[in-house]
Amino acid sequence: MKLNIAVLAGDGIGPEVTAQSIKVLKAIALEFDHSFSFKYAPVGAIAIDETGNPLPEATLEQCKNSDAILFGAIGDPKYDNDPSAKVRPEQGLLALRKSLGLYANIRPVKAYDTLLSKSPLKKDIIKGTDISIYRELTGGIYFGKKETSADGDTASDLCEYSRIEIERVAHLAFKAAQSRRKKLTLIDKANVLETSRLWRKVVKEVATNYKDIELDFLFVDNAAMQMILNPKQFDVILTENMFGDIISDEASVIGGSIGLLASASVGDKYAMFEPIHGSYPQATNKGIANPIASILSAAMLLDHFDLNDEADLIRTAVDKSLALHITTPDLNTKYDNITTSKVGDFIADFISNPKDSNHNFSNIHLGQSTII
Repeated sequence: MKLNIAVLAGDGIGPEVTAQSIKVLKAIALEFDHSFSFKYAPVGAIAIDETGNPLPEATLEQCKNSDAILFGAIGDPKYDNDPSAKVRPEQGLLALRKSLGLYANIRPVKAYDTLLSKSPLKKDIIKGTDISIYRELTGGIYFGKKETSADGDTASDLCEYSRIEIERVAHLAFKAAQSRRKKLTLIDKANVLETSRLWRKVVKEVATNYKDIELDFLFVDNAAMQMILNPKQFDVILTENMFGDIISDEASVIGGSIGLLASASVGDKYAMFEPIHGSYPQATNKGIANPIASILSAAMLLDHFDLNDEADLIRTAVDKSLALHITTPDLNTKYDNITTSKVGDFIADFISNPKDSNHNFSNIHLGQSTII
């Protein structure tokens, strides 16, 4: 298969982790005789510095002319710490989602057996957790009308949803549940919010087309508690934009590091793949940023094009890296010589040589493997 991939590495650790994803995708292309081309474009703070616009028109056009988008991270402290800034890096990401119609964000959450001790939650609570979160991505309060009074003392953000916005992401979530454990949980605040009451009404109607799926409902405050008390109860979660943002970040503690969580943002025509973590500027260029979320996002990219064997090989390589402690410091307190690049090297090398004796645990940490 031939794929043209737009690379929007972005800010902070974005370029470092995205470089590892590209390294892995190149190994996949070589192993399976595919052709992947990568074209780079700026977004976020770096784009503001270069053009004054967090999403330059040339970047948007590059995305529209590509088969898929590989995204890094976005954000810069100089904007985070300036509440008066009119132009912000995050505006580029929101505009990208809206312009490309990326209305559904899919975030897998998994508890890896080799990392159960890394989570602040008890092992018996998280073991076996496997959740897929479907978050509506282009509506709600993030995209509603925003106003501040002339005196600066009052502000408002409008949360608004339409039937079609709810239906289209609901259908994706129900179809995903059919290939999993056949359970879908809608998270809302229908006891207070009119938008949530519309969500509940529309999702119940959509559910009549999926009679094999068990549908239940949780208010978002209870869901936040249940995610900590009993995450294994969840299979597919469906929710609106802001609730999904919060719940999926909370779920990152299950795996032990936000550096493990990948995501796909999809629409009817375009698709983008990115780790859920931020730009983590404190770690930039230090070789300590965890690239696994970005690499797993690349696996989701392959899944999107039905390259499932290729995607599974990446996941197997990731599992092997975790089992052998070929991980960055957020997950690895035993070894201090494993850098961002070395994790990418290992996973790419495993793809090319899955049975190579150089994957012997001792040799790797002694630096005798060809991959380190």
